[in-house]
Amino acid sequence: MEIAITVSVIIAMIIIGVLMIHLLNGQHDERIAAFHYGDTRPGIGRRSRKSRRTARPAGAPVAAPHRKHSDKGPG
Repeated sequence: MEIAITVSVIIAMIIIGVLMIHLLNGQHDERIAAFHYGDTRPGIGRRSRKSRRTARPAGAPVAAPHRKHSDKGPG
């Protein structure tokens, strides 16, 4: 008789746990649906770039470095 009571209590606790998890998942889904325009956490679900791209186009000329006023040219 004691074994039957113990088994029924364990099964009841499992059922209560499953119901609690189901309710919490429902609340979580509602929160996600309410804020679907929010930004995701950094680093999750994002791919990193393999190489950095420059801001200028590939065929653009490279600007000459600026010289300071104190720098004197040749001569």
